[in-house]
Amino acid sequence: MLRIGILTSGGDCQALNAAMRGVYKCVTNNAKEPVEFYGFEDGYKGLIYGKFRLLNEDDFTNILTIGGTILGTSRCPFKTIQVPDENGVDKVAAMKQNYYKLQLNCLVMLGGNGSTKTANLLSDQGLNVITLPKTIDNDLWGTDMTFGFQSAVDIATRCIDEIHTTANSHGRVFVVEIMGHKTGWLTLNAGMAGGADIILLPEIPYDIDKIIDVIEKRDKAGKRFTIIAVAEGAISKEDAKLSKKDYAKKLQKYTFPSVSYELADQISKKTGREVRVTVPGHIQRGGAPVAYDRVFATRLGAEAGAMILKGNYGFMVGYKNREMVRVPLKDVAGKLKTVDPDARIIKEAKMVGICFGD
Repeated sequence: MLRIGILTSGGDCQALNAAMRGVYKCVTNNAKEPVEFYGFEDGYKGLIYGKFRLLNEDDFTNILTIGGTILGTSRCPFKTIQVPDENGVDKVAAMKQNYYKLQLNCLVMLGGNGSTKTANLLSDQGLNVITLPKTIDNDLWGTDMTFGFQSAVDIATRCIDEIHTTANSHGRVFVVEIMGHKTGWLTLNAGMAGGADIILLPEIPYDIDKIIDVIEKRDKAGKRFTIIAVAEGAISKEDAKLSKKDYAKKLQKYTFPSVSYELADQISKKTGREVRVTVPGHIQRGGAPVAYDRVFATRLGAEAGAMILKGNYGFMVGYKNREMVRVPLKDVAGKLKTVDPDARIIKEAKMVGICFGD
């Protein structure tokens, strides 16, 4: 009997169900022995507190096109995973106990950076673990692509697309806030695809005066509007010079909902222009996965299934140079794939006139 545990951890995204379906179909179609799949509910919480259910073929039927996750998910920050909960439960010990109680051959985890840190910890503790790269931020080290990213790019792009007509009608400056606290992959791609005039990323601190210059030049050129795509984690050059401690103090006194509103306020005061902020928010995580993510997640799931059947554990299934690869968890955990300010895509964006505030 082959017993497989599976869970989805961290923020949800499109194609989680497609990826799990890929794992299930590969294993059940190719295993030479009976197979049982145990789904842990609400991410690592299910593994900690023993909340699971036996999954069958019906659970994986007609879920390829459905967003979200049939198992539910939650955030269990890595920095607290080794800290006992309010009832004194040792989380790591509890996860190991439930793993062995079910006599699992392996655990498949679908998650992002923080979740992969926990997966690596469990692997170091002797559990057989395989992970799949899930995040709309596309910031996992060791893989060129994560599933959920392309679906989120398409949603954020459509949002910027729709802003064009109302921005032109009213002659306004629009600030569109795109998800991404630490990395700007989503904002970069959606901003370019949506025709944003200015793109602000966490990796490239911005100068407000450079932004004002672009807006004023567009005004003089007869352009009625300006669209600015801003990552949640975008930061000014002044704030980037602060220590983490001083920046944290500033955020504690922050009077704006986010950097987008602060930026809009500064632009309005400096130019007298009418500025509006649009925040798509969790819409970017929702809905059905686009075709690319359905295919990509299925391929990742199939590769994970093949690894299970061969007994290859301790890896994340990644994607490099258009090929599936196995990346050791110890090489992935704790590393972020950020946007290089000198990357060719940044240079190409600047070639066509996009400003990054630098």
